[in-house]
Amino acid sequence: MEIMENPDSMLANMLETLGSDAATDSGAALETGRRIVTFQQDAMPEGLAAIRDVARGNIAMSSDFDGQDIDVAGTSGAGAVVFEELGIAVLDEATQTGVASMVATDVTAFATNEPEIFMFPAGVDAAEYLRGFAAAASRIRDDLADTGARQPDEGDSEDPAAAVAGLTWGIAAVRAATSRFSGRGIKIAILDTGFDFRHPDFVGRPIVHSSFIAGQSTQDVQGHGTHCTGTAAGPRAPAGAVPRYGIAYDASIYIGKVLSNSGSGTSATVLAGMNWAIANRCQVISMSLGGGGGPYAYYTQAGQAALNAKCLIIAAAGNASNRPGMIAPVGAPANSPTIMAVAALDPNLGVAFYSCGGPQIAIAGPGSSVYSSVPMPTRYGVKSGTSMATPHVAGCAALLAQSNAGLRGTALRNALRALAQPLPKPPTDVGKGLVRAVQ
Repeated sequence: MEIMENPDSMLANMLETLGSDAATDSGAALETGRRIVTFQQDAMPEGLAAIRDVARGNIAMSSDFDGQDIDVAGTSGAGAVVFEELGIAVLDEATQTGVASMVATDVTAFATNEPEIFMFPAGVDAAEYLRGFAAAASRIRDDLADTGARQPDEGDSEDPAAAVAGLTWGIAAVRAATSRFSGRGIKIAILDTGFDFRHPDFVGRPIVHSSFIAGQSTQDVQGHGTHCTGTAAGPRAPAGAVPRYGIAYDASIYIGKVLSNSGSGTSATVLAGMNWAIANRCQVISMSLGGGGGPYAYYTQAGQAALNAKCLIIAAAGNASNRPGMIAPVGAPANSPTIMAVAALDPNLGVAFYSCGGPQIAIAGPGSSVYSSVPMPTRYGVKSGTSMATPHVAGCAALLAQSNAGLRGTALRNALRALAQPLPKPPTDVGKGLVRAVQ
């Protein structure tokens, strides 16, 4: 595995390639050039009126679409896109300039005005964030050209040893196989690269899905989303000599494609998926993705909107560490206090060397050498990352939510942490410890 020695220099070169519309936040975040605003308490109507004036009425509201299932292509050319479940608006360049002028002249409807950033899967190993930055220019060009190009994923390898004893090590570690609960009646939203609907382990399983990437269907060709979905909600007994790899095997699956076929997205695509999942009242929302910088007020507000709607957002802490020498801070959106940040463990229940750390860490899950579903024809594969730990927590959250109708939102978060197995590690590395399934 190659670790790049000078990521700031590399990123600067990338930005020169991308052009002046992209910028960095202290070398940590790759910005799109758009801005995202939140509103002062009870001031959203006033703020929207101001945005309408600046954008000459050309704004797109999430409620314009059935079920707030936003057709991204249908918002093309809008001066602003407003996510009403979240109380957030994404502004184009002309609109943001007008809003900035209003803020400067004491128009107080707006609480924050922050950059939109590019987002990537919280990937495979410790170099993923750096590798994500290195690949960003080509990925973004692919997406803008709608080529559908797929980046190679080094994690798509089969591991026959994973079939030992009929359970993956993660399923055994969290005690999912002995739980009385299946996730029935609970909606899990997986916001990622989509899902491979051809996968035989999910034939006949109802799946609600929507894509928030313009010009791309929800079908997963990148693989990351299919793997995460398998861990959170895969079958109880896969056919053949395949270990059980899924936790909430009877939960309702909601797939939101917020990352493209080549693995990139933006804050807006992620927020669109969050808005949709909350509008559908998905009790558990799993996000194995991340970006630099933060915490951002818009992700914090989105997390609070979820909690207010009795939903819980669970997100990957990030893979930028190189332990023991370097522990990187938790990435966005997991570093927002209203979102549950998940660290990764290895099969020995040690902290995975790549796992980010800090006071935001709420809990830890199996993250290294995780066996789960991947797109056909490969069918199964092994991946590592906080991305893989996150759906373990999401699946356990669905079982716990089924066990008690009162466990929703903040109460569900607190109960998950209370059930966790303590580990002899700092809370900044593992939070309350290893997530466990309710029995």
